[in-house]
Amino acid sequence: MLTSEARFLWSMNILVIGASQGTGALAVAAALERGHRVTAFARTPQRLKMEHPNLRLLSGDFHDAAAVAGAVPGHDAIIITASATSMQAFKDNPNYFSMGTAHVIDALKKDRSVRLIVLSALGVGESRKLMNWLLQKLILSFLLRLPFADHERQEALVKASGLKWVIARPGRLTDGPSRKSYQKKTAIEPLPSSISRADVADFLVQACESDAWIGQAVQLGG
Repeated sequence: MLTSEARFLWSMNILVIGASQGTGALAVAAALERGHRVTAFARTPQRLKMEHPNLRLLSGDFHDAAAVAGAVPGHDAIIITASATSMQAFKDNPNYFSMGTAHVIDALKKDRSVRLIVLSALGVGESRKLMNWLLQKLILSFLLRLPFADHERQEALVKASGLKWVIARPGRLTDGPSRKSYQKKTAIEPLPSSISRADVADFLVQACESDAWIGQAVQLGG
């Protein structure tokens, strides 16, 4: 097994699903900066507006099993950052996260050596304990009930997959540069309630390279 240091020196083939904007786009940039070859998978990957000799744009739908199955082969790690841009999308498809993630897991059954890195959220699973009573009732159980319920289903699928997986659970996402001084905790312990998308992207790429968090959900704040 490669050490974390060796993995950093090894140029990987990384597939970023949901790569056209937000944390996904930042993960593409972070992976390229660290010397990896990246496939940016999205419905409209051209929105990425990025050119690099190690970047390949691939158009496809996260919820199309055939498109996902065609995108997965040939990669060392898969990062799932795909998310809906409105609550209506979750009303139309309450399984937005879990449905697409299930397609990725099915596509990976032929090669279980590939790493699966999944972007979830602080407040999912046992990390719900880190949210105060008001946030639990107002946000998790009311305003964002549908996406958080589906993140629960998504995480359950990932944990049962038998793959080399890492789940990232960031707090409230903010804009701004990556400071790389954020906290990463596998234990359910207090940590800053927000983190920049750029720092989350930095962690997602680190999780591709390192053995440190395999089989764990990691709370992120900073």
